[in-house]
Amino acid sequence: MNYETTITAETQDDIEADVAAGHDSDSSSSTSKKLIIAGLALLVLLGAIAAYYLLAGGEPAPAADDDGAQAPVVTVVAPGITTVSGLIEAPGTLAARRPMPVGVVGEGGRVLSVRVDAGDWVGQGQVLAVIDRSVQSQQAAAQAAQIEVSRADAQLAQANLDRALQLVERGFISKADVDRLTSTRDAANARVKVAEAQLAELRARTARLNIVAPAAGYVLQRSVEPGQTVGGGTPALFTIARGGEMELRAQLSESQLAGLSQGVSASVVPTGSDKTFEGQVWQLSPTIDATSRQGTARIALAYAPELRPGGFATASIDSGSIQATVLPESAVLADSEGSFVYIVNEENQATRTSVTTGMVTADGIAITEGLAGTELVVLRAGGFLNPGETVNPRREGE
Repeated sequence: MNYETTITAETQDDIEADVAAGHDSDSSSSTSKKLIIAGLALLVLLGAIAAYYLLAGGEPAPAADDDGAQAPVVTVVAPGITTVSGLIEAPGTLAARRPMPVGVVGEGGRVLSVRVDAGDWVGQGQVLAVIDRSVQSQQAAAQAAQIEVSRADAQLAQANLDRALQLVERGFISKADVDRLTSTRDAANARVKVAEAQLAELRARTARLNIVAPAAGYVLQRSVEPGQTVGGGTPALFTIARGGEMELRAQLSESQLAGLSQGVSASVVPTGSDKTFEGQVWQLSPTIDATSRQGTARIALAYAPELRPGGFATASIDSGSIQATVLPESAVLADSEGSFVYIVNEENQATRTSVTTGMVTADGIAITEGLAGTELVVLRAGGFLNPGETVNPRREGE
């Protein structure tokens, strides 16, 4: 049998048509896949844009402005003017309000005993330590004997003068002899007074060998032990807080100091403690440190065991009330030129406005200068705006 098939012109045309149809089908499928991928990419891009605006400021998708360009929607608010209760928080160091270093007043010597320790309360004039006085005691005894000698001489001179006065009436003693005896008597009496003064001096020097408290207070530090030799050049042996009064030396900036006055109340919380101690600002630093640009507010505190000099604490100082605009922290921006906010004008353009910030409150930052309170201030996403940029403002809550 003959299985060969003759391909005619008609048959060849049919085959070429089928092949072409197959190619067109493959091309159409590839194009559909590309369109689907492009559509998915567009959806992802739109989603990313929407997420950008939501994350940046919680704003809805941008709307078209009059020129057809996309203007970002921003949340604005007219903050107004409110009364702000000032509260300044500042760290500081605890210290004795009136520390009294107590050292050797006299010539010193070997310490025989120390009668107080750190943490004790002492009264004015109480003996804190005793220094050996054996030599001084012997000197005082010798001087006391010298007084007796001077008194005996004075008595003899007085007796001689009395006898001469009885004889002068009979003419046995001249007037000149009487004057000489009178002078001898006066000199003897003067020597008695000199000896008595020298004895008083020795006794005073001996008494100064007792280290005593100059005022009543709380002993903060003891730096001496029995057997130690001390003298006039020895550093302070004790440190006493007069009356046990303490203080916090809070470090404040120039602007914070300018807003305070003596007598304002303050609360102090020592580090590591949950107790709050009430006090008052009793002194404001008259100078500012040239390096840190800070000054010191000294807050007087009553004695408490938790208030240990040298420790750290945080003070909350009442700085009074002011009338100011209060904005959330997200609305206030800052750069090298200072603090600023964005305000939306009548033409829906974001304009940069410099402001002066004040105290930080629970509701936000107080703006002391730069705003009248009636402006439309951009609350969020201000960091993504440019001066003069057209925006679509929406009031908060709309």
